[in-house]
Amino acid sequence: MNFEYSDKVKKLQEKLIAFMEEVVYPNEKVYYQQVNEAESRWTVPPVMEEMKARAKEAGLWNLFLPESQFGAGLTNLEYAPLCEIMGRSSIAPEVFNCSAPDTGNMEALVRYGTKEQQEQWLTPLLNGEIRSCFSMTEPDVASSDATNIQASIVRDGDEYVINGRKWWSSGAGDPRCKIAIVMGKTDPTAPKHEQQSMILVPLDTPGVKIERMLPVFGYDHAPHGHAEITYDNVRVPASNILWGEGKGFAIAQGRLGPGRIHHCMRLIGVAERALQLMAERVKNRVAFGKPLADQGVVQEWIADSRIEIEQARLLTLKAAYMMDTVGNKTAKKEISMIKVVAPNVALKVLDRAIQAHGAAGVSGDFPLAAMWANSRTLRLADGPDEVHRRAIAKLELLGE
Repeated sequence: MNFEYSDKVKKLQEKLIAFMEEVVYPNEKVYYQQVNEAESRWTVPPVMEEMKARAKEAGLWNLFLPESQFGAGLTNLEYAPLCEIMGRSSIAPEVFNCSAPDTGNMEALVRYGTKEQQEQWLTPLLNGEIRSCFSMTEPDVASSDATNIQASIVRDGDEYVINGRKWWSSGAGDPRCKIAIVMGKTDPTAPKHEQQSMILVPLDTPGVKIERMLPVFGYDHAPHGHAEITYDNVRVPASNILWGEGKGFAIAQGRLGPGRIHHCMRLIGVAERALQLMAERVKNRVAFGKPLADQGVVQEWIADSRIEIEQARLLTLKAAYMMDTVGNKTAKKEISMIKVVAPNVALKVLDRAIQAHGAAGVSGDFPLAAMWANSRTLRLADGPDEVHRRAIAKLELLGE
């Protein structure tokens, strides 16, 4: 395995770092100020659209898609260091049109969508004109086992009728969110992994109702948000089905592979920024007669953080390399391993950084508390730690 970055990637890294320093970091406070001062928090801050336009002009757009027809033509391994840089700011992925759940939804449309579906939904998503959400998780079942999903998708002539209640449909609060990919059961009598299907549901379809936005440790993540949605006799054309009936579980697995590793790449960036903030803080604060940086325990925090970040990055790169060379299915153990490792490493580094900042670390004056809240969700999203550990153990016991 050769993890040396190509000249193409190095140039993109340089451009991306410069853009982050010149455009994104200086506008973080502007973004949240505009969100808080708007008549409704569920409106798009003007500065976001300004930054997106500049990112397009700079050629830093849709970097996540390996297909050169739609994206930058980067492999997973090439994208990893770029995604990491974006992960250092919570607003950065959207600036470059590389944010979840749009990335996963675009990948699903690229792989499984018809030409008509791609023209109607993929093109505006690629252009950053609209946003989307992914409606899988349900409040009434343990959704870490996707076969538990109970929402129904029933064929009725030239239409499908959708009924069910979903939650944690991230992004549905955004006024630009126009389309949901909904997972439900088309045939409860089929084999276990062929009962589910996915279907495209425009959010303005009669019967779609956003019940509420769900906070995360008190953060509403406006204007993105995480919605609880009811689908009450929602009718859409039969042509809205993705790939075909019974393919929902297969699509979920194909969609979540890249999605999981993208989260991990961004989490490495989160940990890097936390370490940077911690180092700056301890060099400039004095306690008990000397800088915090001279305290032995603080030096251990910094050393342990660097060690853990490097380990997590190497495992991320290995998983990305395997996805590129042997495919997502063969790389499933590595994907599960990094999905466990990356959030936990980020949380450890963030916790130390918060401790080093004292009371300021839990305030809104620094990004650490919000980063911790978001990172903690990723021990659950796209499969909880326990499910991934179970998968790793089963593969080990089989000698794979």
